[in-house]
Amino acid sequence: MISVRNMDFNYGTKRALHGINMEIPSRQVTAFIGPSGCGKSTLLRCFNRINDRIAGAHISGGQVVIKGKNIYDADVDTTQLRRQVGMVFQKYNPFPKSIYENVVYGLRINGVKKKSDLDDACEYALKAAALWEECKDRLKANAFGLSGGQMQRLCIARAVAVKPDVLLMDEPCSALDPIATLKVEELIVDLKKDYTVVIVTHNMQQARRVAELTAFMYLGELIEFAETDQIFGNPQQKKTEDYVRGQFS
Repeated sequence: MISVRNMDFNYGTKRALHGINMEIPSRQVTAFIGPSGCGKSTLLRCFNRINDRIAGAHISGGQVVIKGKNIYDADVDTTQLRRQVGMVFQKYNPFPKSIYENVVYGLRINGVKKKSDLDDACEYALKAAALWEECKDRLKANAFGLSGGQMQRLCIARAVAVKPDVLLMDEPCSALDPIATLKVEELIVDLKKDYTVVIVTHNMQQARRVAELTAFMYLGELIEFAETDQIFGNPQQKKTEDYVRGQFS
């Protein structure tokens, strides 16, 4: 689904990612782990070009190919790209609107007006986010009345309502309590039936629980990328071994 080929990425003159190569398969969960500042979120945000919004940020070499198309080609429409590659952020960010309007927001800005289509999409997305039973009788209520965990699942529903191919998640559980975290983790595992999911997490146990593949990054380099069981059970690189064993300095 996603092929990264010898990609470098800069913030101005500072090189943030160095020669990244990886193949992310479709309909699996891939986790990025590593210490703070290692480039995990920068790499994730390259996949929908949200880094473009930062002055001076740019790819300085290589390609990111999604479904056979280099997303950094000049003819790529970034609005359409971000519909194809949805994103859920670290801090849940519902809009000051009703639950219903939060879910269908992406459809409305893409020109969908028919109420039955919006109703169907809302129900589909809330069910996909395991939120339908909790919210079906309060769709007109303000989204800010939900709990933190529910708001994060609402943001996931908003992302999947437009039926993207890829769902990016940047530390989606870092602001949640353990019970809400468990619900979101269960949801991530369930979502891979329909979506390619890429998640950044500082929680190594979370990566072990939800991901088939794990990438360990350090100082902007991809140190090791393999099946999660190998990364945590039999890593091939000394830096990976030190990190997952808690001996990283």
